[in-house]
Amino acid sequence: MSRIGKLPVSVPDKVAVTVDKGLVTVKGPKGTLSQGLRPGVEVSVKDGKVHVTRADDKPATRALHGLTRALINNMCTGVSKEFERQLDLVGVGYRAKAEAKKLVLSVGFSNPVDVAVPEGIKVEVTQKGDAITLRGADKQSIGEFAAQLRRIRPPEPYKGKGIRYHEEQVKTKVGKKVGA
Repeated sequence: MSRIGKLPVSVPDKVAVTVDKGLVTVKGPKGTLSQGLRPGVEVSVKDGKVHVTRADDKPATRALHGLTRALINNMCTGVSKEFERQLDLVGVGYRAKAEAKKLVLSVGFSNPVDVAVPEGIKVEVTQKGDAITLRGADKQSIGEFAAQLRRIRPPEPYKGKGIRYHEEQVKTKVGKKVGA
């Protein structure tokens, strides 16, 4: 039995979980999320807890057992209190500006980079414009959008300039050495 999959998911207050025709829907104060179920995995709601079971012991079904439980847990957490991801802009002149449904990044290119903000994600930029905070109910979309922003200008290994996750450690290399 999967150690993660066999643990029941406790449903927080003000959150409703429904299972209908292979679709799990979680509604809460921060939004509504849905997730389809794969064959071989069954979900039931009893006494304010969500239980995930599997039909057989095939390796693919065993993998989906723990995955389904983790996805449902993330949905319950996301609709009750939002997920947050912070990015830092490191470099001279590197700034960000949040406009209506888009993010404008000045990160060392000749022109600013405009990035459309996906539905369900709130973007906040600090006063100085050197940090971006992403908030939303869907953990997967927050992580994917943060990775998309980081790919625009990843941290370079010599000075560490670029867009990085908050508290990310960038390994820097030693520059050229002058021979004597």
